[in-house]
Amino acid sequence: MALLRKKRDLGKEHSRPRMIKEELPVEKRQQPRFTSQFRSIISGGQGEGQGRTLDLSTGGCMIETDLPVGVGASFECRIYVPGLDWPLRIDEAQVRWVKGNTFGVQFTKIQPDEETKLKQVIAGLDEEFKA
Repeated sequence: MALLRKKRDLGKEHSRPRMIKEELPVEKRQQPRFTSQFRSIISGGQGEGQGRTLDLSTGGCMIETDLPVGVGASFECRIYVPGLDWPLRIDEAQVRWVKGNTFGVQFTKIQPDEETKLKQVIAGLDEEFKA
């Protein structure tokens, strides 16, 4: 009997769960984002509200606001950057994710002159980051 028990116990060792390497989430962003603290106004089908742009890239940003938004929603966004005479105007931004009172957007429509200003702001943030 003791011999049978040992063989069964050996069999149990082989059936133990194995550790599976957890895969890291895939980064979907195509442009680097820079931390920022810019006042922003969003307006669209869900209403109008103020928020703070917490990070910014040439392709999108993360905004914190009390205005409820849902994934897929589109709106116009104005970002007030110190040093600019007028806010950056994003004609259309689409919500890609929501977590609490923050959400990420992708810029889907922006005028060429506004895009140029956005790239200048990003270049300035990049210089601050490198300093």
